Amino acid sequence: MLEHVALLQALDWVAIIYLVGAWLLLSRIIEHPPKSRPSVTVLMSERRRDWMRVFVDRDPRIFDSQILASLRQGTSFFASTCIFAIGGVLALAKNTDPLIGVAQEVTAVMTPVLIIQIKLAVVALFLTNAFLKFVWANRVFGYCAVLMAAVPNDPNDSISYPRAAQAAELNIRAAINFNRGLRAVYFALGALAWLLGAVPLMISATVVIWVVGSREFASVPRDILLKEDP
Repeated sequence: MLEHVALLQALDWVAIIYLVGAWLLLSRIIEHPPKSRPSVTVLMSERRRDWMRVFVDRDPRIFDSQILASLRQGTSFFASTCIFAIGGVLALAKNTDPLIGVAQEVTAVMTPVLIIQIKLAVVALFLTNAFLKFVWANRVFGYCAVLMAAVPNDPNDSISYPRAAQAAELNIRAAINFNRGLRAVYFALGALAWLLGAVPLMISATVVIWVVGSREFASVPRDILLKEDP
């Protein structure tokens, strides 16, 4: 086994460190951006707080329950998708012949089965992380729903706004975990390029960084969120 792992070249290690480092650093920048350039995640967090403030004196609250239900459905869908994807990756790990053939055609090098399995394991780890984030997001959205139900429908009640603020923070935490899950899925897709070699992996990781970063810092939704209220 160690002999096979030793077949990973220095460039492979550089590529995987680049992938994982980019994933961690990008998440940090998105969740804690400079105040002069907020991300969509940060901007939406403020709108979620606004939502809970408006929620206090809304009657009936059917609209709010429908929104929360749709958010929970989204987390459930992606969690289920990750389970199927993990199963597919594990099935490929047991039968690597098709992948070995493709890799050999592209790189003209015979890749050991264990190396293919290691590369697939990285994809599976990203997908597993995504699954856990989606499940936790779903759970926290559930906490948020219970707390929203406990908010009095009277703005003059002393606990209405403090409890609504707690619900907002739970909503934000759930959304942050949901976004982390989505980023892990993006990087799992990027990690598939490692099957073709270290250079394709670095190119793929760079593309993922651009896609995720541009959606957070240079997208039309961000421009809309930055517009001042009339």
